[in-house]
Order: sequence, then structure tokens, then C-alpha cells
Amino acid sequence: MAEVTTKVEKIVKLADPMEASIEPSTQEMIRRAQKMGIETVFDRAVTMKPCAIGLQGICCKNCAMGPCRLPLPKDGIQGEDTRKGLCGATANTICARNFLRMIAAGAAAHSDHGRAVAETFLAAAKKQTNDYKIKDPAKLIQIAPYFGIATTVEENGVVKDRDINEIAVGVAEKALQEWGKPSGTLAYLKRAPQPLQDKWAAMGVMPRNIDREIVECMHRTHMGVDQDYKNLMKQGTRASLADGWGGAMIATDLQDVMFGSPTPLQSEANLGVMKEDHVNIIVHGHEPLLSEMIVAAAQSQEMVEYAKSKGAKGIQLGGICCTANEILQRHGVPPVGTFLQQELAIITGACDAMVVDVQCIFQNLANVAKCFHTKLITTHPIAKMEQDNVVHIEFDEHHAMEDAIRIVKIGIDNFQKRGAEVMIPRHKSSQIAGFGVESIRYHLGGSFRGDYFTLNDNIINGRIRGIAGVVGCNNARTKHNEEHITLIKELIKNDVIVLTTGCSAIACGIHGLLTPESAAVYCGPGLAEVCETVGIPPVLHLGSCVDNSRILLAATEVVKAGGLGNDICDLPAAGSAPEWMSEKAIAIGQYFVSSGVYTVFGYHMPLEGAPVFKDYLYKEMEKMYGGMWDCEPDPIKHAHKMIAHIDKKRKALGIDKARDRVLMDMADRQALGME
Repeated sequence: MAEVTTKVEKIVKLADPMEASIEPSTQEMIRRAQKMGIETVFDRAVTMKPCAIGLQGICCKNCAMGPCRLPLPKDGIQGEDTRKGLCGATANTICARNFLRMIAAGAAAHSDHGRAVAETFLAAAKKQTNDYKIKDPAKLIQIAPYFGIATTVEENGVVKDRDINEIAVGVAEKALQEWGKPSGTLAYLKRAPQPLQDKWAAMGVMPRNIDREIVECMHRTHMGVDQDYKNLMKQGTRASLADGWGGAMIATDLQDVMFGSPTPLQSEANLGVMKEDHVNIIVHGHEPLLSEMIVAAAQSQEMVEYAKSKGAKGIQLGGICCTANEILQRHGVPPVGTFLQQELAIITGACDAMVVDVQCIFQNLANVAKCFHTKLITTHPIAKMEQDNVVHIEFDEHHAMEDAIRIVKIGIDNFQKRGAEVMIPRHKSSQIAGFGVESIRYHLGGSFRGDYFTLNDNIINGRIRGIAGVVGCNNARTKHNEEHITLIKELIKNDVIVLTTGCSAIACGIHGLLTPESAAVYCGPGLAEVCETVGIPPVLHLGSCVDNSRILLAATEVVKAGGLGNDICDLPAAGSAPEWMSEKAIAIGQYFVSSGVYTVFGYHMPLEGAPVFKDYLYKEMEKMYGGMWDCEPDPIKHAHKMIAHIDKKRKALGIDKARDRVLMDMADRQALGME
């Protein structure tokens, strides 16, 4: 405590809790941390200002002659832009290289996640582990043909179903080849609408294999290689597609097959889900391989009884970031909070163990944990912490349950070491989560009539204005959750149905937007009527950040259903990441743009220092792929940029005029051939 207090005393200014977040429990915990002398991300955001040149995207440190900084003149560019680095690299080249490296890092994060899932899937298919099973064989049979794996076999003239384990092994082996196959293009590209596939082929951006595209990004951005911003972004497009229609999509599908495809279920969200009389174990990160086992271990009678023997009434699991979304959508485990709330979960004093894997983990968690009894446990070989109070238990999928039980026991044993300083906020909200491409189809028409045409019909008749995908992180440079919630409320008020993933989805759960009842409170009349009739929320939780692939496939299903054009770019749809902060967000944004989606980011984009390159992303890309980038920090203006694009697409489709409802008599029905 003393060490942390000494550090905090050096801070000139502390965050104002009311200015830092719109969320009451977050405000409470910020105040508590400050009273206890514990530094959080909100305080660091006040004391450390971002680099102005870095914000503009025009600082190059790709060789030891730099960093070379090319700030815009105060009066802007007058005539020819003569700014150059030591090697002569222009502002456009430097900005494009930086942007491409962000895409590469983001694609690597998602795709490495997918590789780990595929390796575990292969071990399960080959019976090399007893802890993972094929829980959704129907999904396996659905995806097998995309990998060229037959699901039936002919014997003596009779067609029979192949053994499910044979299919699983075939899919696993083919899936793993997607990371490094020597020829061809990615298998899942053929899931996109044919006009989009043709567009990618014509532009020369069909990904060859996942690893090659990421490696080539790094090669091209090495000093003295690719010096044409358009050519750099051609590779950026290819790498992003290797993520969205490759590694991330494979991860989602194989997770569904192994852990079960999500179906809508009820849960809660926010710090208030923690319980003072229970062992509180929080899983944080992005890979569900371990968290699935921790759920099973924590729910076992053996572990529950062990917890009771230590004086607890039971075990309360909670999640942070996308691991939270993974175990929420399949098991109903409540998310404790978003990315920016990770330190605050420990500051409650009730977190007995926090188990982390990869991506978005604050190193400062270890410093906060020192002030409490919390055991911080790292589990991944590529993600360790240097602090001496961190326990490392390396997860091995071949001994998954054994590792999970060991981790859960550490949390249980730690329960009795709590101090008297427990303070759990009371704030929590109900939510419905667990939607996917298949469950949306079911809700639109039931078991026998499920079809996306119902959605299309309500878009065509104007009850639903359009579709928005709102995804992504929190950013300490913006007011926590404000952009997400303000933007989404404005969209649904204007009859735009929202599909959400990642920390945006958790924020929606915390603020009460993931219940069917919220439609009557926040929606325009058309969307409210649809939600009431179908029984769904106006904001659909589609999972974690790798599950953005579900949004792409849902858009493809809308195209297939007919009546709204032939390609994703024809749809009255738009994408958004209002509080983005990670390189993964840039990779996601680029694969949505490359798939034909108008995509708006909040806060800022690191492009202002290279106006020509910025215009290329904001204007020229639409001519190439049908989608383009945009940026708007104001959430209301942000929403209305998306709505204006949706209206533009409605007009192009000829569905911009409201239809009068007509009561049909028998003669009308007969004229339609319906007797």
C-alpha cells in the first residue's frame, strides 16, 4: 500500500469520477481507489497526455535513424507537401505504414486466438483430450463443406452419414492449414456474397493464408520497402480479410462446435454481480479454452462443497472483456465489467482470484492486487507479468480440467484471507445475451419458418430503418460508456436495430439496453413494434470481438434473403466503434470497410497528419469496395452520419418512401394467387 500511495502522491491531478464515466458503480470505485491511494487508468489518463504527433499518425520509428516526426504546418499544407523523413518517406507513406502495422497486429491477435482454438479442436477430434467434446454437431456439418470435407459417404450405392469424429478431424486439419497453406486462397471467402468475392478478386486482395498476410505487412513496412500508400493499403485490406473472413471466423465457428452455439439466455451485468458471501473468481481476457473449463470446475459439486468448507456460500464467477462475453453467451455467467473496469473489480476487495489470458490485460492489475488479498493468475505462455505477486499457471489443453480445478482452488483458499475493506457496488442490470446467426433466424420465424426475409420485409416496409453493428472497446481518453450508450440510444430511437459485440455489448448490458422491455422505452415506433412482436431486444448481443464474424454472416444472410440488393454494400447498414482503442479495432474496421460497410470510429483516427491518405480511406475506398472509413467523436453526430448513410442506401434501393398499410380482402388475396 505504501509504495502505491507514494506513487499517487506524485500525481498532480486525479480523475473526476463524474467526468470519467457515466456509470455509477465505476464512479463509486474510482472514488474509493482515490481515497485508498490506489492509482487507476482513469487517473493516469489525466496525468499522461497523448503525443500530438503520434495522434496524427506521422511519427515513424521503423529504423534507428528516427523517430522522424512530420507535423502538419499550423496553416495546413500550402501547395506541394514537402515533409519527409530522413530516408525521404512522405507523410502519406509514414501514416499508411503505421496504419498497416496496426492492422497486422490486430489481425495477428485475433488469428492467433483462432489458431489456438483450431489446435485444441484437433486434439479433441483425435481424442487426445477428454475435456473438450463436439457439442454442436449440426454446426460442424454446416461448416465442413467450406473446408472441402464430405459429410456423407456412399457404401454399396447407399449414401450414409460419415462418422462425426471423422468429419471433425478433417475440418480441424483443413482449418489449421488456413494459417500456412502454400497455395490458393482462404476457404471461408466463399461464404461472402458472390459480387463481393468478385470485387476482391478484381482488386487482387484475396488472402492467400493468414500468417503470410501478416508477415507481408511487416515486411512491406520495414524501412525502404513499400513506399506507395495505395499499395500498402492493398496489403492492409488483404490482411484484414484474413482476419475477418479467416482467423476470427474460424475461431467463432470452432468454438461453437466445441462449446455449443449460443442461444438467448438471461443474465446480469456490472460490478454488483459480485457477492460478499461467495468466492468471487473473475476471468479476464479473450480466449475461452480455459474459461470454459473454469466454468465447469466452479459449477462442480466438489468445488462448491470445497468453497463451503472454507466458509463461503458458493462460487460466483464473473467475466471482464471478451472472455466475459464467451462464458456469458453459453453459460449465463454475468460480466463484471468492461475493459476500463478491470482494476475496479479488484478494488471492491471481494475479488478472490482474477484469472487472465491474453489481450487487453492491464499490467497495473498486479499493483492494485498488492493492495488487497486478490490472487492474480496468468495462464498463457505468451502473456506473463514481471511483478513478483503474480502466479503463473500455464494452461495446457491436454490437462484442461486439472488446470482449471487448481486455479479454482486457489481462489477458494484465498476467500478466508479477505480484509474488512469489502465494498461491492449495488448496481447491476438484467440482460438477454447469446444471439447468433442461427438464433436470429429462429426468432424471426420459428423452427420451421425461420428466415431472414422477415427482417428484410420489415426493413423494406420501413418499420426497421436499417442495421447497425456497434462494437469495440472502451478508451480512457473518452468518458467511459458515454459514446457507446448515447450513440446506440440515438440509433434505436430512429428505428435502427443494433448488433453489438465486445465491450460495447457489455456496456449495453450494464445500461439496460439488452432486454425486450427496453424497446418500449428507447425505440422509435417501428422498431419497438417489431421487438414487441418478435420478443427480442432492440440491441442484440452477438458475442466477443472475434464474433464480429457473426455480423458479417448475418449481413450475408440478409443479402441472400433478397429484396435488399446483391451485396453487403447495397444494404441499409453501417458499422461503428465509438470508443475504440486497440489495434484489433483497426483490423476489424478495415475488414468491414473491405466487405462493403460504411464504418465510423469515435474519438479520433491517426490520419490527420496525412490528408491525402485520409481522403483515400474516407472517400476512395468506397469506389473500390463499397465501404469506407469515417470518424466522428460526437456520439449524436456519429449516429446521424450512420443514419444518413442508411437513408442513402434505402433511397438507392427505392424503399425510402413509407408504405401505407392496406387491409387486403379476398379479391386482393386471389389476385396474388393466395386462396
